[in-house]
Amino acid sequence: MRTKTPGVRYYEHPTRKHGVKFDRYYTIRYKQNGKDKEEALGWASEGWTEQKAAKHLSELKEAHRIGKGAKTLEETRKISEEKEQEQRLIEEQRKKELITFSEVFEKYIEQAKQDKKEFSWKRELSIYRTWILPNFGNISLKDITPFVLERLKKNMAEENKAPRTITYSLALISQVFNYAKNHDLFNGDNPVSKVKKPSNDNKRDRYLSVEEAKTLLQSLKERSLQLHDIAMISLLCGLRAGEIFNLRWDDVNFRDHTIFIKDTKSNHNRKVIMIKEIRDMLKRRMMLKQNELVFPSSLGGRIDKISRTFDRVVDELGFNKNISDARKKVVFHTLRHTYASWLVMSGTDLYRVQRLMGHSTITMTERYSHLSPGHLKQAMSNFEEYIEENSSSS
Repeated sequence: MRTKTPGVRYYEHPTRKHGVKFDRYYTIRYKQNGKDKEEALGWASEGWTEQKAAKHLSELKEAHRIGKGAKTLEETRKISEEKEQEQRLIEEQRKKELITFSEVFEKYIEQAKQDKKEFSWKRELSIYRTWILPNFGNISLKDITPFVLERLKKNMAEENKAPRTITYSLALISQVFNYAKNHDLFNGDNPVSKVKKPSNDNKRDRYLSVEEAKTLLQSLKERSLQLHDIAMISLLCGLRAGEIFNLRWDDVNFRDHTIFIKDTKSNHNRKVIMIKEIRDMLKRRMMLKQNELVFPSSLGGRIDKISRTFDRVVDELGFNKNISDARKKVVFHTLRHTYASWLVMSGTDLYRVQRLMGHSTITMTERYSHLSPGHLKQAMSNFEEYIEENSSSS
């Protein structure tokens, strides 16, 4: 139907009403390049009126007359959409420039909880809360420069954090930046790529003598039988703390004297052999079995860290007295290192040590299984004898 305004038309919906009248759908009609052209606008229920339609028609005619601007309603809509898209891109870019490390980390850690082992993402969360958040957690990604990261390195070093811990922290930061880039949250360069990693030589050469080990175990036993047993299985089976915490009774096979270690740090399942002392200890514990965990917490759940009682006992025994080099201090990991060292000193070849320790490469075995100075001297003595024997026979 025509309206009082030339060029503006409408038709009524047969049943649907808008107010007291039937809903109207407005269109406009005009000439373009000598031809009649009709374009649809919309329903009265969507906000269209005869006056609004007339205004659009007038704007199109004026644009056609002066040759500037949109000459059809389709062009008007296209220009409007392009402006909206441009505005969206500007807004998205602004958000990217303002997004902070903490905002991205929250998204990253939720993904890590799904993809990584619990001890891994918990360690990352601890590093973030302890070091990253206080230093630049609320700074936008674009403002985190290599200089900012160098300052973090300096702060951690001044707190006597090990080079390996600093390297681990930088690796975490790099992963968060990569996450941001992969999820289109950040367009810049990863600043970690321009930061030199600290020297990471944290190779331990301290292991316990048999007498030191006996003294330590006895002292632990006087404080906590559970801690004594945990230390013993690390010392005599080479288990990591996390492997001990995850150990279940169905992993223990008394028939063939083995323990099956799964979900390890290196992702290599392995079997370790139980000597008689370990078998006796585990049989004793089985008599008091609480649940499926071999070493449950006091509440029956999984233990998440070694008790500080271990460090207190070590200090009381004086093992770390006047020692400032962290690589030479006795810590819980020293027990696993001692196990590997004793294997080597007892004549076990490195290939078998590698299998028992669960190392992914022989290089790792060589790193942790150092020979004692006495064994090195014996090797040189044998070398010297070989030279002398061959020299005298010539």
